Amino acid sequence: MSTPLQSSQLRELEVLLADRIYIAVGKWHLYLGDAGLSKDLAIECMANRDQGSNVAARKSLEAIQVSFGGGDTRLPLSRLIPPGQIFDLQEILEPYCG
Repeated sequence: MSTPLQSSQLRELEVLLADRIYIAVGKWHLYLGDAGLSKDLAIECMANRDQGSNVAARKSLEAIQVSFGGGDTRLPLSRLIPPGQIFDLQEILEPYCG
């Protein structure tokens, strides 16, 4: 069973995700902090942390829906993150999934 969630841990994770994880759009890298998605991903990851970093990363990326074109189209964040970034997310989550 995981330890209770601390708001400082959530904020720390949000900051880490904001500057290290990005969405790949064409040849652009849009970091989650700039896209306004780092807090949502941090919340999802912390909610799934008791399942380990691999499962938490993948489940959380699937749960976050990203809107395009004024909300007419939605895709899971997992479809927008390059595979290498998924591994980076798993590494970032390791200390939180103990």
